[in-house]
Amino acid sequence: MERLNSKLYLQNCYIIKENERLRKKAQILNQENQQLLFELKQKLSNGSSNQGNNNNNLSSSSSSASGH
Repeated sequence: MERLNSKLYLQNCYIIKENERLRKKAQILNQENQQLLFELKQKLSNGSSNQGNNNNNLSSSSSSASGH
């Protein structure tokens, strides 16, 4: 019985260590994911504001070209 308890104790220790390792890895992946999401949102917001500027530039250049 004592041998079984020792074996189960060692397995439990291994599982706890593995759980800590995976938790740290998940935390790092979550941080990377949050950073990538932030960068994507920035690019999308910059892209939409640039898209708006390009549309404005095109319409103003079309207006001035048709005025001549």
